[in-house]
Amino acid sequence: QGQLVESGGGAVQAGGSLRLTCAASGYTSSNYYMGWFRQAPGKEREGVATIYAHSGSTWYGRSVKGRFTISQDNAANTLYLQMNSLKPEDTAKYYCAAGDGAVTRGPLSSTYFRVWGQGTQVTVSS
Repeated sequence: QGQLVESGGGAVQAGGSLRLTCAASGYTSSNYYMGWFRQAPGKEREGVATIYAHSGSTWYGRSVKGRFTISQDNAANTLYLQMNSLKPEDTAKYYCAAGDGAVTRGPLSSTYFRVWGQGTQVTVSS
C-alpha cells in the first residue's frame, strides 16, 4: 500500500514563508489527485489545495488562494506546498493525501481522499 510522508513544518512569524514536502512511496503520485489539508485544534479538517498532474488542474481553498501554491515533481514522486504571507490563522497540522477520480466530486473535500500522511505541524506567531 502507498505511503505519504510530510516534512517541512515548523514555527514562523506572521508574514513569513514555509515549504511543505510530501514524499510518496509505493505508487506513482502523478496518477492520483494529490491534496493538502489542515486541521487546527477544535476545528474540522479543511481542504487547502489539490492538484492533478495529468491535467495541471489545481484547486485552492478561499483562505489561502493567492498566498499558497501547490506543485508536484513527478520524477521525484513528491508534492509541495509553498506557503507565503503566513498568518496566525494558518496555524494547524498539515496533511498530505491522495485520491482517485472520485476526488472530482469535491477536490477540497477530505471525503474523497483515501491515503493520508501523518501530518506536519505549522505554527505561525503574530
